[in-house]
Parts: sequence; structure tokens; C-alpha cells
Amino acid sequence: MIRFLFGRFFSSFLSIIGATLAVFTLTNFHNDPRLLFVPDSGNGITQEQWDKLGEKLGMNDPFHVRYSKWIGRTLRGDLGISLARNMAVTDIIYAKIPATLELALGGWIFAILLGIPTGVIAAVYRGSFWDYVARGLALVGQAAPPFVTGLVLIYIFNQWITINGDPLLPAGGRKPEFDYKDYVLPCIALGWGAAAALMRLTRSSMLEILDSEYIRLARAKGVGFGTVIFKHALRNALIAPVTSALLIFSGWLNGALVVEIIFSWPGIGYDALYRAVNDNDFPLLLGTVFVFILIYLVFATIADIAYTIIDPRVRLN
Repeated sequence: MIRFLFGRFFSSFLSIIGATLAVFTLTNFHNDPRLLFVPDSGNGITQEQWDKLGEKLGMNDPFHVRYSKWIGRTLRGDLGISLARNMAVTDIIYAKIPATLELALGGWIFAILLGIPTGVIAAVYRGSFWDYVARGLALVGQAAPPFVTGLVLIYIFNQWITINGDPLLPAGGRKPEFDYKDYVLPCIALGWGAAAALMRLTRSSMLEILDSEYIRLARAKGVGFGTVIFKHALRNALIAPVTSALLIFSGWLNGALVVEIIFSWPGIGYDALYRAVNDNDFPLLLGTVFVFILIYLVFATIADIAYTIIDPRVRLN
């Protein structure tokens, strides 16, 4: 375990350096961030003010000096100040993470509850009517991108189906007070494609396990149907789906950008990432990328550890 954690820490450190260095480099080839402070007319800022602003932002330092200073501040927990909003990057991220977490958790639960059980049913009853239904749903789910699924759901449940002239479900937004209706359409749109992927992955894993020798031996010895399926087959077949599900969830925590835009969801993907790229707000962009990498690496480590819990034959070293 210690060797595994040390190796994971070292590889995570290299991943953070590589990703942040790439983003830092790209932001330097984009528009000058000082243009954010120039009025649309192009007037109102002198050359002296321009130079002072460059010194304040560290634009006059060499590339490696600026990057090393940013790494040093980040390791102390200081992600900098957003250029466009004049707010601490950490405050912006903390303010937007709860909305993204709620959306990601809702979509993840929907994907798990739909994808894994249908995959098991499709594998156990392969070639049956339920197998074809599950595979058809998976095909539609993986073929339709989230923005298409979201728009179709809005049309059906907000425009087409109404109750006394009022829409059945809201088309977007998130009220300050909890209302489950706000979460239904965004979570389905977010989780539909993941449910399809989990269904196909679970089905293929289950079919491979069900055709193995030890499952045939268990059936020949008269072991009950439920014991064979849920104790022997499902547990061994869950390794790949569990890994995929954890990585999907970590990806959604990093912001489900398309779904957040379609449903006007105030999450980190739209407010912290999309606007930072458009504004070339490099402190916010770098800080968001740094947090995204940390989230992904944490969940990747959890997925590796979960291997040994599900299947004791797997060892971390």
C-alpha cells in the first residue's frame, strides 16, 4: 500500500506539472490579459499604465519565473485573483462547486441505477426481448450527445407536456431553495450517455464471467441462481463498471459544461471555466484546471483502491 501511494503521489505530481505547464503556455500565446482593462473604444489607458499593469501581473518576467511564482503561490493555497471579476479564484470556485456537485451526484445516481441493473439483466437474459431493449437504449444513449438529449427533454417535459397550461418541469435554472423539479431534466441529460456506457460495460463483463469455468462448475454443483449471479458473477464483473463510474463522476465534478449551459445551471463548468477561457482570465483558468486535476487524481486513486475491495485477487503493488 505504501509503495502504491508513493507511486501514485509521484505520478500525480508529474501530471499536475505537465497539465498546468501546458495551460500556462497556451494562455501566454493567447491575447494579452491586459486587454481586459482596456475600454472598448481603445482609449483610456496610457503606456505608463499599460507597463505598470504588466508589472503587476508579472508579464515583464521571463516565462519560467512567472510559472515558478504561480506554483509557489498555489502550493501555499493562493490561486490568485480573477482579472475579470477582481475576486479570489478560490472564492469563485468554492461558490460554484456546490451546484456542480449536486448536478454531478444526481446524474451519477441516475446513471448507476439505470446502467448497471439493465446491463446485468441484458447479460443474464441475453438474446431475449429485454436484452434487445437494453441494447437499444444504450445505442440511443451513446449516439445522442448531451445537448441533443437536453433539448429533447426540454421540448417534451416543458413545452409538450403541460398541466393546466403550466410546464410539467422547468426548462432550466436552480432556485435558492431546494426543488427536486430543478434537478430532473439536467440530471437525466447528464447521466443518459453514462448510463448507456455503463450498461454496455456491465453487460460485456457479465457475459465474460458467466461463460467462465467456475460459474459453470457452480451451476453444475446446484448453486442457486441468485447466488451464482449476485455473489459470484456480479462481484467479479463490477471491476470495470466501478472504475468507469468513478472516473465519470470525477469528470462531472470538473464541470458538465454543455449541460450547464443548456439548463442555465450556475456551476463551475460555465462560470469558472467557459468564461475564463473567453476572457483569457489566466489566474481563474489555471486555478480551475489545478482543482480539476486534483479531483480527477483523487478519484482515480479511489478507483484503484476499490479494485482490491471488489476483487481480492487484485493487489495494489
